[in-house]
Amino acid sequence: MYSNKKVEPEKLNRILQAAHVAPTAANLQPVHLIVVQDEDGLAKIGKGANIYGAPLAIIVCADHNKAWVRPFDKKQTCDIDASILTDHMMMEATELGLGSVWVCYFQPEVIKKEFCLPDNMEPINILVIGYSAEPPIDPERHSQMRIPMEKLVSYENL
Repeated sequence: MYSNKKVEPEKLNRILQAAHVAPTAANLQPVHLIVVQDEDGLAKIGKGANIYGAPLAIIVCADHNKAWVRPFDKKQTCDIDASILTDHMMMEATELGLGSVWVCYFQPEVIKKEFCLPDNMEPINILVIGYSAEPPIDPERHSQMRIPMEKLVSYENL
């Protein structure tokens, strides 16, 4: 959960700048961000997603008309590009002392309708950002919460 303290404009700008410089396949930049901070907009998101009381949400959309397509199997990279931007924004939010949650459990059709998105624009995820109302998480938690490195990584030709 988040406190009701608003994210300062200069912090939001730094988060958006982190997205702006994030790489995308073939530098086609097929991503569009919808920044939502007002109560009406947050209520519209709330019709299709839980945003945990955050004062700021960024709807990360992929433009299917602009995405790079791998020629061998026709894989479109929209999800990958949107994910890279989201990750960059999350890291910047953390650097700025903010909490963030990557929300993928939402109703895309509700978000598309509420924000009048055209057919080529797909909401991929919603990044919620704000000041946490909960105590900080233990920075050493990864050793208990993640699979061991030897299960994550394999080396060829060792």
